[in-house]
Amino acid sequence: MTTNKERQLVVTWPDPAPAAEKVRSMSGLAYLTAMMNGELPAAPIAHLLGLRIAAIETGRIVIAGSPGEQHQNPIGTVHGGYLSTMLDSAVGCAVHTALEAGVGYSTVSLQVSFVRAPRAGGPELLAEGRVVHLGKRHATADGTLRDAEGTLYAHATTTCLILR
Repeated sequence: MTTNKERQLVVTWPDPAPAAEKVRSMSGLAYLTAMMNGELPAAPIAHLLGLRIAAIETGRIVIAGSPGEQHQNPIGTVHGGYLSTMLDSAVGCAVHTALEAGVGYSTVSLQVSFVRAPRAGGPELLAEGRVVHLGKRHATADGTLRDAEGTLYAHATTTCLILR
C-alpha cells in the first residue's frame, strides 16, 4: 500500500502592468537587462516556473531554471512543456534583445526537438537563445537547452513576426 502525501505550491508575483508599460519606452535589451538586475519584475510565467535571466547581450540570452517535482510528467521526467517554455522564452527574448524601443514581436512558429529527459531535482538547466536573422518583418532564432556540464536536453528554432 502506498501513501499519498499531498504537496502544495504557492506562487506569488508582482503586478506585471508597470513593467508592461515600460516595455514601450525601452529597447528590448534595456528592458530585459532591467529584469535581470531586479529593476523591473520578471514576467509572471517566470515566477510560476522558477525561471530567471542568467546572461544577456544583444542577440543572445540565457534563461536558467531548476525543474522541480511539480514539473514532472506521469513517467517521472520533466514535462516537455516546461522544456519548451524555457526554449520559447530564450529564443523569443533573444529576438527581443535586438529590437529598439516601441517594437515588439510575436512567435509565429516554434520547433522543439528533445534529446534526453531531465529528472526533476537534477541540475539547473540553461536555455540559450541566439538570433540567426533579424529582418524588418520577421526574425529567426535558435536555442539549446543544456546543463552546466554541457549535456544537451533539447534544441529549438523559432520564427517571430516583428511588430513595428
